[in-house]
Amino acid sequence: MESPQPQQQQQQGPKKRGRKPKPKEEKEQQQQQSASKMKEGKKAHQPSVDEKYTQWKSLVPVLYDWLANHNLVWPSLSCRLSKLLTRIGSVSTSLNRQTDGSVPNTLVIANCEVVKPRVAAAEHISQFNEEARSPFVKKYKTIIHPGEVNRIRELPQSSRIVATHTDSPDVLIWDVEAQPNRHAVLGATHSRPDLILTGHLDNAEFALAMCPTEPYVLSGGKDKSVVLWSIQDHITTTATDPTKSPGSGGSIIKQNKPGEGNDKAADGPSLGPRGVFCGHEDTVEDVTFCPSSAQEFCSVGDDSCLILWDARVGTGPTVKVEKAHNADLHCVDWNPHDDNLILTGSADHTVRMFDRRNLTSNGIGSPIYKFEGHKAAVLCVQWSPDKSSVFGSSAEDGLLNIWDYDKVGKKVERASRSPSAPAGLFFQHAGHRDKVVDFHWNASDPWTVVSVSDDCDTTGGGGTLQIWRMSDLIYRPEEEVLAELEKFKSHVISCATKA
Repeated sequence: MESPQPQQQQQQGPKKRGRKPKPKEEKEQQQQQSASKMKEGKKAHQPSVDEKYTQWKSLVPVLYDWLANHNLVWPSLSCRLSKLLTRIGSVSTSLNRQTDGSVPNTLVIANCEVVKPRVAAAEHISQFNEEARSPFVKKYKTIIHPGEVNRIRELPQSSRIVATHTDSPDVLIWDVEAQPNRHAVLGATHSRPDLILTGHLDNAEFALAMCPTEPYVLSGGKDKSVVLWSIQDHITTTATDPTKSPGSGGSIIKQNKPGEGNDKAADGPSLGPRGVFCGHEDTVEDVTFCPSSAQEFCSVGDDSCLILWDARVGTGPTVKVEKAHNADLHCVDWNPHDDNLILTGSADHTVRMFDRRNLTSNGIGSPIYKFEGHKAAVLCVQWSPDKSSVFGSSAEDGLLNIWDYDKVGKKVERASRSPSAPAGLFFQHAGHRDKVVDFHWNASDPWTVVSVSDDCDTTGGGGTLQIWRMSDLIYRPEEEVLAELEKFKSHVISCATKA
């Protein structure tokens, strides 16, 4: 990827997550910021971002089994770990968002070498250069994206099919294996999407999901609607056939015949929605499918509502949870191990867990538990594929917290846990120096996570992509850890005796 010019980086700030403040809100924000500054002046010295980062880096050999740090020239808003191809898809968006298109936006697919557990040397994983690219991450393909890339999601049935959101009403579908590799040079024309999903009446920027059971796509946008598509008829049987090589043949997305569909010859074939669902009163910020049903899904938005939908009973809400949080909702995820549990994250700095069998009390959202461990807006939440009670949350405070709700309320906790630590919080990834805009668990490699931060506010440009796995001594049952330590102690004593 081409390196940006220094003056280009300073021309325009990074894209902000979520909707832009309204005039009234801008005033309130200014007043709140002024009050905060006065309070900060009275408080004792708080560690700076760099001080916190330095402290974290010194603990890397103790906390992590493996960590790769990859510097990004341009800021990125989304990242995914592919289940089937063991590749990382990271999106890189240009700071210079001028309409002349001098620096193209790109969707980058990279091969990532994930080191096996207990193989990496402690001194090696802690000796990395923040300004360098990791040798474990190698760019495989670049797609010139038509506009900034806000969100990417892969089709679980075939991870070579990827959906992207940009600053437009459309959802773009790509067969990343069939797409030609492009060079991000000045003035390059954008790549042609394999399929364009239409149906939104206004920009749809962040809310995007793909169904784990059927080839369905879900999106939400500024038009306050949730839109559902089925791309079943537009992908070949090759897409879901595990015996077919990912790189064999051409695109597995069928092309419309002349006269079929709402064909946009220059931009790619298009597909209309299966259903448009209305019930939100403001921008829809995130959507997710029920893990066991392609017809059930939920959404959250800037109206502070969590809404459950069922396509089999109509286009209106099945359940609408008012005031699910005390501010805008940014993210939602449905537990893949337990269909009853739903997570939400908000600008009120909290993560809340809901049971869909008992979502409200007197019409107001009634969560099972409220997790308080962030100091800024929560941007992403996701359940772990490895343990049903574990989930992660990332926020604008630069932290990615790992929680276990099974630990909430239990008196027996590990001695290493700080008395002031929030209930349920058992690990904190502090390797990013600015807001962590997205992260993703690797379903094929237990306890491995990819996370990405937009570092423009702190470093003046670019972002950081990290692939990491915490030490198993942190998440394994305490009795197992103690038994292993005893074995190690006995081994040391035995070796000392022989010597």
